[in-house]
Amino acid sequence: MTEKKITIGLVSHNGRKLKMAEWVNLNRESLRKFRLVGTGGTAKKISKITGLNVEDLGHGPNGGDIRIAYNILERNIGVLIFFVDTSEPHGHEHDIQALIRTCVKEKIPLALNAKTADCILEHLLKESL
Repeated sequence: MTEKKITIGLVSHNGRKLKMAEWVNLNRESLRKFRLVGTGGTAKKISKITGLNVEDLGHGPNGGDIRIAYNILERNIGVLIFFVDTSEPHGHEHDIQALIRTCVKEKIPLALNAKTADCILEHLLKESL
């Protein structure tokens, strides 16, 4: 019987997409061990820069954030890494808050910056040994 891969959700605001792609690229070999999904622009940017396959769940403001939350509720995503841009307001703030609340409610590890993402990834790698 094969063990199901943990799925990591990857989301980033426009001002953080490059930082997210750089973080993924830096951790590319480790992240190959996981199934990766993300919102539209984030998934495309990461795939373009890293060559990794990141399943596109749709543009965040057009329902992508809610699709990520739904997948968390359905136990299809086990970790969320969300690089937040706090310097500007976002028109779909209610979706973002719903996504964060879903992680908290479902006890899903949530990283909002690279340092926390490093800690979560390190833990995941230790658990998979």
